[in-house]
Amino acid sequence: MRASILALTLLCSVAAGARTWTLDECIGHATANNITVRQQQLAVRNAELGVTDARSGYLPQVSASAGQSWNLGRGLTAENTYADRNTSSFNWSGSLQVPVFNGLRTPRQVRYAKANLAQVAEQYEAAKDNITINVITSYLQVLYDKEMIETARHQVDLSNFDLSRRRALLDGGKIPEIDMLEAESQLAADSLSLVQAQNDEVLARINLAQLLCLGEEDIADFDVAPLSDPEAMIIPAEEAYRLALQHNHSVRAARLGLDTSDRNISLAKSGYLPQLSFGASVGSSYYKLSGMPNESFGDQMRHNYSTYFGFSLNIPIFDGFSTRNSVRRARVERINAELQLDQAEQQLFHDIQQAYYQATGAERKLASSRTADRTAARAYEAMAEKYALGRATPADYETAKNRAYRTAADLVAARYELILRSRLLAFYYLGPQASGL
Repeated sequence: MRASILALTLLCSVAAGARTWTLDECIGHATANNITVRQQQLAVRNAELGVTDARSGYLPQVSASAGQSWNLGRGLTAENTYADRNTSSFNWSGSLQVPVFNGLRTPRQVRYAKANLAQVAEQYEAAKDNITINVITSYLQVLYDKEMIETARHQVDLSNFDLSRRRALLDGGKIPEIDMLEAESQLAADSLSLVQAQNDEVLARINLAQLLCLGEEDIADFDVAPLSDPEAMIIPAEEAYRLALQHNHSVRAARLGLDTSDRNISLAKSGYLPQLSFGASVGSSYYKLSGMPNESFGDQMRHNYSTYFGFSLNIPIFDGFSTRNSVRRARVERINAELQLDQAEQQLFHDIQQAYYQATGAERKLASSRTADRTAARAYEAMAEKYALGRATPADYETAKNRAYRTAADLVAARYELILRSRLLAFYYLGPQASGL
């Protein structure tokens, strides 16, 4: 199945109608369609409903009820004896409950719900940031693999040329057959490297397409455009961390978690306060006894009509330590929120430091790779000239060619490593507005 996917993607990648995506388009599509981001967006909607639900605590509760019942057979009479009789009854009522003072639970619940909404909203933005970083990494991986294909293809072209030359020399009786067989072996090895590079590029494109949650039809026509400005600038780690603390959404979400925990402690303490409510109700009933004279339905509705209103005060004295335990649990959650904030800040510091040192290392490696690539290229050109004149062995020629290939590959790897790490530093430094760069 994997082979068929690779073959299909390779075939479609060269199709004339293949669509190329820019980095900005990939990031925009991923943040809008990635499943993890959409799940976090639903969490924001749920938190918004939590605020609405908390505000409903200010509203009164109004209810109405009605009932009809029948009693057939023997029943107790007014003389405290049993007799066969059939009765029916009907009643209705309406009630109103108004919270006058509920121990400040409603306003505290609203403040807690708002704090939770703010935290969840930051977590949603943090999820988009994580997807953005993953998209940048995967996008650059595709570009890196594309350049590796070109490097491997150039190596195959050189091996093809060398094989043709040796075959002509063999026909002229100037070299032994073993030299041509070695050239065929080298061409096979270089062709295998090219196939591997092509497979790596296909897998990288599929991985990026899946990160964007593209359908099968879109994956078939998916390709990426080269960066318009591949230049890299390394931002100092301390400066990036200082500014990232202000706008990084993971840290801000953890910081808002402290406020949410404080609101939760205040909400739990509401259980210590008394509650006062106002209630009122109206109702009436109708009763009918078979075989006996009964008032009409309208007369009974008027005569049995009743109203009620009053206040109810509930003073907590001892609730089995329920409120005390709720407060203690809320304080434990506050400590956990502090630890989460410390962890978020430490993780941010670690990520920035790692990106910085990887960027500086890649910068040094890039400078060394450029020198090594120029030297290896000149050495290969000199060796190719000597080999053409018959003053170098095939083994010396292959060694020089392979060294030039390795240095070219190292140069590509160092360049894209520097681009990736420097862009991650810029993302931490500037925030989401630096994602497209």
